[in-house]
Order: sequence, then structure tokens, then C-alpha cells
Amino acid sequence: MQSLWMVAASLLFACMGVCVKLAATRYSAPEIVFYRSAISLLLMIGVMRLSGIGFATPQPRIQAFRGASGFVSLLMYFYAIAMLPLATAVTLNYTSPIFLAIYFAAFSGMRLSRGMIAALLTGFVGVILLLRPTLQSEQLLGGLVALGSGIVSGLAYFNVRELGARGEPEARTVFYFSLFATICSAAWMLLYEFHPVDLRGGLLLFGVAGFATLAQLCMTRAYKHGKPIVTASLAYTAIVFASLFGMLLWEEVLAPGAWFGIALIVISGIAASRVSRANPAEQD
Repeated sequence: MQSLWMVAASLLFACMGVCVKLAATRYSAPEIVFYRSAISLLLMIGVMRLSGIGFATPQPRIQAFRGASGFVSLLMYFYAIAMLPLATAVTLNYTSPIFLAIYFAAFSGMRLSRGMIAALLTGFVGVILLLRPTLQSEQLLGGLVALGSGIVSGLAYFNVRELGARGEPEARTVFYFSLFATICSAAWMLLYEFHPVDLRGGLLLFGVAGFATLAQLCMTRAYKHGKPIVTASLAYTAIVFASLFGMLLWEEVLAPGAWFGIALIVISGIAASRVSRANPAEQD
């Protein structure tokens, strides 16, 4: 079943998260974003040349919005991974389908049914339950940053789907996002101390970019050839993989209430994905 490619993508995204968390002990989030984006940019230039896709875009405004929202979301996500248990950071970032449904309602005129409103409220209850343990600790800031990454990521996905509906090739969209993120993160790095890259650090940074690129390819294949709803639902296996990596590598243990919150967010996200897929831009 082609949708199972999403399970592979989820595993690779979780591996990326592990590399980010390990790299964050010596590199800042802007540095990690820079190396991840620069490597992806080089790969996309090669892909576009081989595919014969032009670099000029007829949608510069939406590409700029997608680049800005994607960069901010990625930066916040990497900050959150460094500050939180891996499962918590991944789960809060995966609130993006909830906010994507809200953006469709606000900007595309999509009406939210009573069932969808209930699903969104369920997701927000899950967020509260997941953040509640961090409200009493020094991890509150990390929790809010991770939630912010989900909010902004939903906006990035909205822009991606708008570009797809207008006929923009996916490779060109990824190219402009990588270009935007590379330039912005490079400028951000000038404000902080630059850390030299040694062998271990280089392998971790390459792992971030490599796992992310492979995950994107698997995810693209899953959405292109698999059943959209099944694929969107399987995306949440990333939380399972992140939880396992967190327990094995860092002995991270979440409270029962946090696990219940994760379950509510997953249920709400799947429901939100169903509504998002009902949008005309999402149809195969």
C-alpha cells in the first residue's frame, strides 16, 4: 500500500529530530536551520536542472509567504526540540493540521461543521493537557515555542496547497523555501557566535538535512500515490517513533496526563486532515 511510505517518512522525520537534539548541544537553532536548508537548496538545484523545471515563479508573493512561514516554523521547531522531550516537541508541532483547518475556514471560505469544531476543541484540550506538566517547570517557554511552530507550520502548509492549486511544481516551491531559509538563517547566524564544524558535528548536521530530504521524498510519494486520509493519519506515527527515541536515548518519560493529551491531539489532527482534504486544492 503506497500510503505506507508515510510510515517511512515519519521514521525519517523522527531520526531528523534525534540529530537536531544532538546537534543542539553545540550549535544554535539558526545554525542547524542554515545547514539543513543550504544542503537542501543544493539538492533542489540539481533536481530542478535534471527535471527541466525553471527557476522563475509566477507566484512570487505566495512563495515569499510560504518561505517566511516555513522558515519561522522550522526555526521554532528546532528550538523546541532542544528544550523539550522529543515526543512533546513533535506532538505540539503536529498541531499544524488543526490550525490548517482554521486557516481554510478563515481564508478559503470553508465552513466548519459541528463535528469539526468538536474535533478542534478536542485538539486544544489535548494541547492544554500536554502543556500542563510544563507549566510548572522551566519548560514552559519550550512548550509555547513548540505550539507556535505548529501554528505557523499550518500557515506554511496552507501556502503550499495554494501554490499547488495554482500549478506551481513542488520542486520549485521547495527550492524557494530552501533559498529563503538559507538566506535568513545565514543573516541570523551573523548575530551569534559561529561554531566550527568538526567530524561529529558535520555528520549530525548532514543527518538533519539528509533525513529531512529523504523524509520529504517518502512523504511526497505517499501523498501522490496513496490514499490521502490514510496517509495523513499515518503521519502521526512520527510521534510514536519520537517517543521511542526519547525513551531509549534520553530516558524521557511523560506523565499519564501528557500521553492522554497526545492521544487527543492525534485524534483531532486526523479529523482536521479529513476536512482539509475536502478542500478542492487537496483532491487528486
